[in-house]
This record gives sequence, structure tokens and C-alpha cells, in this order.
Amino acid sequence: MRLQLAKQLLDQQIVDREGRLVGRVDDIAFAVDADGVPYVDCLLSGQGVLGRRLGGRVGRFLVSVAERFAEQTPVPPRRIPLTQVAGVDSAVRLRCRAADLPPPPMETWLRRHIIDRIPGAHRASR
Repeated sequence: MRLQLAKQLLDQQIVDREGRLVGRVDDIAFAVDADGVPYVDCLLSGQGVLGRRLGGRVGRFLVSVAERFAEQTPVPPRRIPLTQVAGVDSAVRLRCRAADLPPPPMETWLRRHIIDRIPGAHRASR
């Protein structure tokens, strides 16, 4: 099956196996195998990677906001291995649950510095 990456993957919603929204495909990471053939390694998601892809004033703004709410800079994207992709239709559907993926850096910062400080937040479901 032929897949036009930019048209069929970029900006598509990513949903886990239970139908929960994980994010959007903001970029694609390639790797090269032993024979020198490039292949799609991971889907990248996150405000920082989207900002770098867009570029310009809007892109710089997105990156600066992402870096403000992250523990390390440059902000690493959420990497979703292609092996976790079950299919692509109106959304990118994953084989795993959203909870099985590493949390996005901005969400981690917000949870640590804001959400966890709210009284009773530790009893809330995650």
C-alpha cells in the first residue's frame, strides 16, 4: 500500500486502542536500515516539534511556550514507535493504551507544578 506521509499522517489525530485522544502527528522521524534504505521510525507529537515544523513567528511562539513548561530544553517530542501503529484511517490508531506511552513533557511539568499542588489531586484518577 502506498502512503503519502505528509498528506495522510501529518496533523492527524492519534487515538489509543480504547479510542482516547493521545495527540496529533506533528512530525515524522526517519531512520536508515543497514542497507541504507530510509524508513519511518516514529511519529512525533508535541507543541515544541510542531513549532519547529511550522517555523516563523508562530512556530517560535509555540516552541517558547513549550520550553517554558518543560524540565529540559529543547523540549523532546513524544515519540510513538511505528510498531505501535495499528492503522491509519480518519485517525492514526494505536495498538497500545495512552497510559502505556511516555507522558508529554508539558503535561509532566503541569502535573508536577500545578495539578499535584491542588488539595485532593492525588486521589483523582489519571
